[in-house]
Amino acid sequence: MGRSRGGLTTKIHTLTDAQGRPLRFILTGGEAHDSTTAADLLVGQAPAGVIADKAYDSNALRELIAEAGAEAVIPSIPSRKIVIPHDRLAYRLRNRIERFFNKLKHFRHVATRYDRRAAYFLAALHLASAMIWMS
Repeated sequence: MGRSRGGLTTKIHTLTDAQGRPLRFILTGGEAHDSTTAADLLVGQAPAGVIADKAYDSNALRELIAEAGAEAVIPSIPSRKIVIPHDRLAYRLRNRIERFFNKLKHFRHVATRYDRRAAYFLAALHLASAMIWMS
């Protein structure tokens, strides 16, 4: 899972597969915390593991991932009293979602956020993602 700013007031929250190809998007306002969308991104998925950055470190999300029978590969936030270990080797694979966001920003329409309406911007994301899937 990952996120990227798609403009001054919009965040793109994305679920990708193991190859970094997008599976699902959720748009939120720029002030929304990343972990608030994580559960919605995972609905209906059966992952073996979930790799996410420190912004997704919450007990509720870790429990949701465990209930799905998956492994949570999420580093602990520095303020956590008891540090929860994570698989550092598996965490290296998180760069695949970062590479997806890099590819996404090659689409000028998405990178510059021409659309004022979220529905139109989301449609542009889906079109760009389909093109990324085909490459």
